Amino acid sequence: MEALIREDESAPSGIPQRWGDINWRRVERNVRAMQIRIAKATQEGDWRRVKTLQRSLTRSFSAKASAVRRVAMNQGARTAGVDRVAWDSPEARWESIGRLKRRGYRPLPLRRVYIPKANGKERPLGIPTLHDRAMQALYLLALEPVSEGTSDPNSYGFRINRSTADAMSQLFVSLSKKASAQWVLEADIKGCFDHISHDWLERNVPMDKAILRKWLKAGVVFQSQFQATDAGTPQGGIISPTLANVALNGLERDLMKFLRTKLGTVQANRLKVNVVRYADDFVITGNTPEVLEHEVKPWVEQFLAVRGLTLSPEKTRIVNIADGFDFLGWNFRKYSGTLLIKPSKKNALAFYRRVKEVIRTHHGKKPEDLIRTLNPMLRGWAQYHGPVVAKAAFTRMEHLIFRCLWRWAKRRHRGKNTEWVRKKYFASIGMRNWVFGTNVLGKAGERYWMELYSIPSTPIRRHKKVRGDYNPFDPAQEMYGETLRQERMAESMSYRKQWAKLFMSQRGLCAVCQGKITKETRWHDHHIEPRVSGGSDALGNRVLVHPDCHVQVHSYGQVAVKPVFD
Repeated sequence: MEALIREDESAPSGIPQRWGDINWRRVERNVRAMQIRIAKATQEGDWRRVKTLQRSLTRSFSAKASAVRRVAMNQGARTAGVDRVAWDSPEARWESIGRLKRRGYRPLPLRRVYIPKANGKERPLGIPTLHDRAMQALYLLALEPVSEGTSDPNSYGFRINRSTADAMSQLFVSLSKKASAQWVLEADIKGCFDHISHDWLERNVPMDKAILRKWLKAGVVFQSQFQATDAGTPQGGIISPTLANVALNGLERDLMKFLRTKLGTVQANRLKVNVVRYADDFVITGNTPEVLEHEVKPWVEQFLAVRGLTLSPEKTRIVNIADGFDFLGWNFRKYSGTLLIKPSKKNALAFYRRVKEVIRTHHGKKPEDLIRTLNPMLRGWAQYHGPVVAKAAFTRMEHLIFRCLWRWAKRRHRGKNTEWVRKKYFASIGMRNWVFGTNVLGKAGERYWMELYSIPSTPIRRHKKVRGDYNPFDPAQEMYGETLRQERMAESMSYRKQWAKLFMSQRGLCAVCQGKITKETRWHDHHIEPRVSGGSDALGNRVLVHPDCHVQVHSYGQVAVKPVFD
């Protein structure tokens, strides 16, 4: 297997000499082969072998190249750390592969920035240097197969092929029936990422302890002042979500074991205790408030205390399902015995305020610029709530945004009457009236009506939940995982049907490197025969490629071809 991992380096005719020479399909295959072996050793409990395999993986060329590529293809690659270094060329990325070495490695402090939260407060974000991000991505390749094999079944945050919609669907399963639990412990961990115990992480995270300690103690720089870090794992690091998941793994599994040991299996099952977690947000169901208050909550507090964490007294509460609760931007509540999941009022209000602020700041700009800014926001919010009972919320949001746009249009033309403003900015499209838009010049010189995305037109589709026992590194489940990935990616592209068709025809693979196209890698729509050379917009002349591969095609002579499958 080591020969396979080092195939790129050992074959004289296959040694890459530059970034554009790397065979990314081989790189992906080599990394996955070793990850599968790590996952198998984890399932067998052979921790010495896990450590050996992890060491081999982090020293291989394939893993290093994969780590650098992940960082370079991420949108955050444009944001530099304290060293202000950016990988703005293939040559810089190629050189960075050779610098990923354990010996002599010393991470730089993180650059501290603050981003606004929905409640008006600010969340600290730590930005590592690109080199440190690549090192984290490298060791994450070795840690992920272990964390996936030891995760709770109903943990859905920052895991492969799992999402908030999966957590929502699992809660629907746990609460929707007439005989389901009627009480919910809505829990919130106080500053989870900022307070995780370093000592606990160093003792329990199955990875290189020396490297982990260096990351945890790297410190941060804010306003040119260095601040030491004695606890927590910084939000912004590639490996931080997985470290938090490792710290909270066992919340579901160990709680059920505790209840069965104390009360017996039959009595524990009657309590209808179910845990659903997304990163550091979780809810626990129960058939009575007493079992949640006197059995479950004390155990959870003790579980968290060992890891240096505590529950937030203000945000942790026990509620009846008839009164409802908010989780991940949705409101879960039973109406006359029927569970309905709707967009939460808090989520809708926060989104409306963001849209309102965008409209306000575009007062003097062109209408097409405003539409191009708003459409991804509106589409993203609507698609997020697409799997729940959201039609009423969609209609309400459409009305509120219309009022903002009407004020925006009237303010731009104070001397014009209402009818003039209506004809300039609003039109009737099919059965829809008062559609906000503007006439713009197309690429072929024709004029067309660019319209604002219609939130109520978003279809409501029931989400297909991932299996609880799904392990992305189990070869027996590879076909299931690949089908799931392709279906979900095609669904996320449904607003652009041509992209969805291209994605499915390419089986979700880049037309240049044959690597997987995911939400994290992103994609570009490439014309095989350029339009400036007479190429058409037909699907037969277009392929989806990674953004980095797109640069390789146009600047370094790489070839994108229409894939053909047997």
